[in-house]
This record gives sequence, C-alpha cells and structure tokens, in this order.
Amino acid sequence: MNSNSALMQMVPFLLMIAIFYFLIIRPQQKQMKERKVMLESLRQGDKILTNAGIAGTITAIREQEIEVEIAKNVKVNFVKNAVATILKN
Repeated sequence: MNSNSALMQMVPFLLMIAIFYFLIIRPQQKQMKERKVMLESLRQGDKILTNAGIAGTITAIREQEIEVEIAKNVKVNFVKNAVATILKN
C-alpha cells in the first residue's frame, strides 16, 4: 500500500509538469525555431519591421548586422536580432 500511495501523491506533480511543458515550454521552443528560420531567411530587398517599430528595406547583410534604408538615401545599421518581422511586399 505504501508504494501505491506514494505513486498517487506524485501524480499531481507529474500532471503539472506535463501541463507546463505543453502550455509553456513547447510553444516557446517552436517560436524560437520559427524566429531563427526567419532571421536566416533575410535577403537584400526584403521589407522589414524592427522591434523599435522602424520599417525599411534591407540594402546589405553582414554576419550579425543588416543595413536598412528607412527613407531615400537614409540608411541605418541594425543587429539581425532587432528584426521583428518580414513585411509582405
């Protein structure tokens, strides 16, 4: 009986761990993978929106930086992680 009662006491904890995994950890991992794929797919000419809310067109890509033209003849350098999303053309 002791082993059965000990197992029954652990069931709620195991259920909580499973719930946390499926509601918090797994979706966050999926979102991180999608973001990594999006950052790797950046190409010159893509229209982007940065985390600061600045929209522009990528004019150059380096290892960890991108150059974005935000107005005619106005170019700004950002780290790639500053890109929030790629805008549809």
